[in-house]
Amino acid sequence: MKVIISGDHAGMTIRNEVKSLLEEMGIEYEDTGCSCETSVDYPDYALPAAERVANGEFDRGILVCGTGIGMSIAANKVKGIRCALLSDVYSAKLTRMHNDSNMIALGERVLGPGLAREIAKAWLETDFEGGRHENRLNKLKEYEDKNL
Repeated sequence: MKVIISGDHAGMTIRNEVKSLLEEMGIEYEDTGCSCETSVDYPDYALPAAERVANGEFDRGILVCGTGIGMSIAANKVKGIRCALLSDVYSAKLTRMHNDSNMIALGERVLGPGLAREIAKAWLETDFEGGRHENRLNKLKEYEDKNL
């Protein structure tokens, strides 16, 4: 698995925590997030990362900002991206099992580093179930193909 991780100025602590997790899990990653403390615009980091997941360069992506909301909204503008805003481990598992999410967004001002790590680990370790969920994803793909 190959993962891209990115974030704005408000997500540096959790981004570093998740990078440590990726290293411990032996997962190849690239960090394209900012390394500054001054305010930057989240779309400048979310959109390029989402495009690289959508074009197949990376299998999955993890985005971090203050709440995760802006990053998730931006990423979901990219055709083929299913980015889930997460704040609990249960949802992390289900978004992989049922939605085959290929990106997640985490909020540093909402989550502590320990919980962020647990969420990311659960999401990375969970597989897509397929079956009835495949039909639902196909409906989303058909809509994207017609309208985006």
